[in-house]
Amino acid sequence: MKLRLFAGVSVLLMTAGLSACSSSSDDSDGGSGGSTAIDVWLMRDSVSARFQKDFVKGFEAAHPDIDVKVQIQEWDGIGEKVTAALASSDAPDVIETGNTQVAQFAQSGGLLDLSDKADELGGKDWLKGLAEPGAYEGKQYGIPYYAANRVVIYRTDLFEEAGVDPAAIKTRDQWIAATKKLNSGDTQGIYLPGQVWYALAGFVWDEGGDLATESGGKWQGNLDTPEAIRGMEFYEKLQALGKGPKDSDEDSPPQADVMAKGKVAQVISTPGGANVVIENNPALKGKLGFFPIPGKTAGTPGAVFTGGSDLVIPTASAKQDAAYTFIKELTGDAWQKKLAVAMSYVPNKTTLAGAVASDPGASAMAVGAAEGHATPNTPGWAAVEAKNPIKDYMTAVLTGGDPEKAAATASDAITTAMNSGS
Repeated sequence: MKLRLFAGVSVLLMTAGLSACSSSSDDSDGGSGGSTAIDVWLMRDSVSARFQKDFVKGFEAAHPDIDVKVQIQEWDGIGEKVTAALASSDAPDVIETGNTQVAQFAQSGGLLDLSDKADELGGKDWLKGLAEPGAYEGKQYGIPYYAANRVVIYRTDLFEEAGVDPAAIKTRDQWIAATKKLNSGDTQGIYLPGQVWYALAGFVWDEGGDLATESGGKWQGNLDTPEAIRGMEFYEKLQALGKGPKDSDEDSPPQADVMAKGKVAQVISTPGGANVVIENNPALKGKLGFFPIPGKTAGTPGAVFTGGSDLVIPTASAKQDAAYTFIKELTGDAWQKKLAVAMSYVPNKTTLAGAVASDPGASAMAVGAAEGHATPNTPGWAAVEAKNPIKDYMTAVLTGGDPEKAAATASDAITTAMNSGS
């Protein structure tokens, strides 16, 4: 799933959508003249042009018998494009896909089963938020590529003025107490719009609940369970400590614009959002910090939605061995460490978290990634996000509606959407 930062900014992935062979795609510089040429689709802004060039150069030097041709794809419309490519006889050899999209593509039978490669690729250490949605019906189709998740971006100067030590915020109760102190005068303790459903999902998971569960081949929306309702209760308490609109998400208005105005102490975002705030208000450079979203207890960080990408090989590829070699290199420890540093991503394995230890935003993400989750691993989830009754539910509760009735309505809508194609 594409992972959105702030509106108006191209982001990491995932949160979260994928367009098929594109005549307007950008190509990487040639290859080393090897005997096998592979076509690779990577997503716009998933990596920098510099990292892509360095990797291709390094890969072709290590594998002179393989030429790599990279085509850059746009997130908008990518689902339809990949579906069409998988059904054709001219599919690319490697495709980057949002982690929560793998099930949709695997269902068609168009992806190569890579289950027997998991051990060789270090699968026991993969981030579960990438590995689990990369599997479908017990088989591993997607190989974890990179991850990103939300953290708290905060104003260091406002915290200092309020006498709040961010390092001491380890639990949700401590977070609420600190945010109340920060919510003073014309300063918002936190800017949290009413429809940031990714954040709500984390609170629901913290309570032991889920967005939906499966039984007997059928999916059931679960927002009306006691656990999920407790997650919404916490969201409501936190959201009240600011002036975020109750009927829109983080894009309306863009929360970067709001924080850049100087009167917001905290937002929930991927770390790259801090750069957008600074672009909008250079005076805030050096005044933004990061900490993981707190959990219910001090020993466990808050659960987060893990956005990111997996790499897949179409069954229609005639060059599957070379494609696998490409994936093995790009998802291997050496290049994962370089990718994490270059892009401030969380590497694909828990054992590589130290690679971003010196990057404040990425290291905060890495803490949260240990408690990373994905949306329900089924092709039917796409139908839920298309209309997104979760947002309507959140607004209903925040504007005074009956929480249990609103939750039941949303759960019914999720159930209908997820089973509509079954």
